[in-house]
Amino acid sequence: MVKQVVDGPDAEERYARELAALRLAARGEEPVVPALLGVDPGERVLVLEHLDHRRPPGDWIVAYAAALARLHAAGRPEDAGALPRWRGPDEADIDSFLSLAGALEVPVAPGMSGELDGLVHRLGQAPGHALLHGDPCPGNDLHTADGTKFIDFEQASLGSGLVELAYLRIGFPTCWCVTAASAAPLDRAESAYRTAWRTATGTELHDDDLTVGLTDACAGWLLQGDALVERARRKTADHLARIPERDWKWGTATARQRLIHRLGVVGRMTAGRADLSGLHRLSTDMRHRMLTRWPKLPPVPSQRP
Repeated sequence: MVKQVVDGPDAEERYARELAALRLAARGEEPVVPALLGVDPGERVLVLEHLDHRRPPGDWIVAYAAALARLHAAGRPEDAGALPRWRGPDEADIDSFLSLAGALEVPVAPGMSGELDGLVHRLGQAPGHALLHGDPCPGNDLHTADGTKFIDFEQASLGSGLVELAYLRIGFPTCWCVTAASAAPLDRAESAYRTAWRTATGTELHDDDLTVGLTDACAGWLLQGDALVERARRKTADHLARIPERDWKWGTATARQRLIHRLGVVGRMTAGRADLSGLHRLSTDMRHRMLTRWPKLPPVPSQRP
């Protein structure tokens, strides 16, 4: 398989990220990437092992999660600088989210901005040197006879693996195809991730750390309006500000559908979190207001296309 990173303002960076990620991932005992057979940096070309993709089974997220853990485990502390650190939401995302609440006429409790500042700070300081795919979407996973493999690492980075494990709960926020997993396969998938992580690293993901980290990660994805549009349209506008006046479809779901799903996930996950009690109430109220205002919106799909 031959891949060329096409021209664009960030083509060199995307090529460099993919090349670095493929080389780092290949070091694992069970690589979950195609073998890198050759490169032509001048033309931004990668020659990769051909992989035969099979239609995923109904419980595909279980094998996916195990492979994701092995990918994350390929990162090492000494890899610092080989790829950029993962970047989450920032102050502008907080302002946009709170402005949306105001536009929906949902009261914002005093101290809400400070609570979200704390969340953003935790995400920015989250420890970890996991090798992150950057866009681990259905379609960037190949289900082969030898297991699940990942391709297209143009957005790869280093950071906490929980920000990508969160995709299973929050509904694949950077992806054209949203899916909302039911409880049973989601539990199996997260268990498979923990087992594969323990096997690859010799370390445990403890229940409390996992719960807190996943909740923070899902809340971080909720704040980001750029996670409502395809990559070419990110960093071009305040996409959350558009929600009250119009809806738009990207892939399998509309922006409002995506946002309602994320609000529901975060509302449930923040229940009982004293440090996110304001976000719990705000997410719950915003979701209720959106469902009242647009009652015909269906839930996001439960199956991948």
